[in-house]
Amino acid sequence: MTSKSKIRLCVTAPLGADKRVVLSSEDSHYLVNVMRRKAGDEVVLFNGRDGEWRAKILEAHKKKTILSAQEQLRPQRAGLDLWLLFAPLKRASVDSMVQKATELGISELLPVLTEYSDSRGIKITRLAAIAKETAEQCHRLMVPKVRPIQTLQEVLEDWPDERRLVFCDEAGKGDNPLAVLKKFGANKKIKSWALLVGPEGGFSPDERLHILSKPYVVPVSLGPRLLLADTAAIAALTVWHLALGDW
Repeated sequence: MTSKSKIRLCVTAPLGADKRVVLSSEDSHYLVNVMRRKAGDEVVLFNGRDGEWRAKILEAHKKKTILSAQEQLRPQRAGLDLWLLFAPLKRASVDSMVQKATELGISELLPVLTEYSDSRGIKITRLAAIAKETAEQCHRLMVPKVRPIQTLQEVLEDWPDERRLVFCDEAGKGDNPLAVLKKFGANKKIKSWALLVGPEGGFSPDERLHILSKPYVVPVSLGPRLLLADTAAIAALTVWHLALGDW
């Protein structure tokens, strides 16, 4: 494939040899109007299920583009089973956090309302679009799912027992997070994880006690410096990868 054709798009349609794919109007506009692709050009498609495919454009229209999958470039493989729970932040901060978390392999993004949340509104569709675009650019084979916003209590009360939740506790005096997480490395039965970072104002005392009362919670400290919420999320993801991830 030439450098011109190295556009990656995430689609919902099944992918396989000679399967036809009809792009959404948004992706059609991007491919035809923005990137100036035409019939006969090639792009790369993935859908999170069937791997990555080289595809040829059969019909190029700004509202409806049809492609044909030609050759599988990479088979689908299982990604990380890792969630990120975060409180709503200001737009620039949450957009950046979603982008970086997608780059670092997050499988699901769960916005949660806390007592000290600075913002109580969040546009799930915008965050999903950011996750999709980032996955396309970073050569991921799947796009993280963005869940509807819930309260922290709702999420904790419906928590799956087999999933460990790493609680980034700014008020705690926990051990080195790398050392704490490495202790779980030998336990191959624990495959599902999540990370919880709070809002800029931190967690309330009642929230902190409630979180720590849960048997699936693994509290860690991120050091002596007070980190902004988006920075804390990336720092926690980095430590998790060093201890338990695929680096």
